Amino acid sequence: MVGSRLLLIGIFCTGLLCAPVSISAQTDFNTFWKKFKTAVVNNDKSTVASLTKFPLSMPFGVKSVKTKAEFLKGYDSILNMEANARRCFQATKPKQEEKGYAVYCTFRQLPESSENRPIRYYFKRTETGWKFEGLDNINE
Repeated sequence: MVGSRLLLIGIFCTGLLCAPVSISAQTDFNTFWKKFKTAVVNNDKSTVASLTKFPLSMPFGVKSVKTKAEFLKGYDSILNMEANARRCFQATKPKQEEKGYAVYCTFRQLPESSENRPIRYYFKRTETGWKFEGLDNINE
């Protein structure tokens, strides 16, 4: 009987402790997203690079971006490979996924209102905070 009560108290307390973590993680992401989005919209390459995890994962058939220098050199072609990141990020909100968030964008030549949004920019929480981890074309 005492063991059952302790178990219930433990489960209850664990639930209370977990709730603030997920709220905190979401708040942390919102802060990260505002900074990342603003940097992309303002073409602030060095801030975008500082918020990126290397190696940066790329779509099928494209080599990962291994270093900050490589990222800065190919910034425009990386971020805008198939989508217009600046336009998309202004119009699109991130969606929470398994262990992170993603922003789904349309192809560059389509209007941002298009339902066809296969270009996925994804973000994960790392030891040093949220980072841009990769992009992908989910149709490939």
